[in-house]
Amino acid sequence: MSDVAQGESALVVLSERLTSSAAFTALFREGMDLVEETAAYLDGAGRAEAKLLDRAVSLTYATESMRLTTRLMQLASWLLLHRAVKEGEMTLIQANREKTKVKLSAADPGAPDVLERLPEQLQSLIARSMSLQSRIRRLDSTMHTPPEPPALGNPLVPQLNMLKAAFEN
Repeated sequence: MSDVAQGESALVVLSERLTSSAAFTALFREGMDLVEETAAYLDGAGRAEAKLLDRAVSLTYATESMRLTTRLMQLASWLLLHRAVKEGEMTLIQANREKTKVKLSAADPGAPDVLERLPEQLQSLIARSMSLQSRIRRLDSTMHTPPEPPALGNPLVPQLNMLKAAFEN
């Protein structure tokens, strides 16, 4: 086996380790808790609050609650898919193929001036779901971006050449 092939096989792919991290575990728990909290709100206090809204705001409430649940279901799907990687039920490569069915950009909320007319608790759930979505998007891009191949040769040569060129005059 060549030195290059041996070096490549010795590389540690950090993205494969991310699902086993404490940060992923915390993110998973936060996401699942938010799903449960949102469902309880929309089935309970949210339903009562929606009945008190005027017609225009009631329509906004219905639209935004649907966007919220769609967003959370997509995020929960992503989290469950990557928990399967953590549990060894699938590889990261398999998860990468399956995650194409998950839309991490799904159901962005309406304009801020429209959202401010909604009940405070719904506004809070929407904001928290957007924060979660942002963090999952960053993690997803970190985990599923292929690693750059290692540079061949001495990585200092370009820097040395620049220094040499700068001081030759």
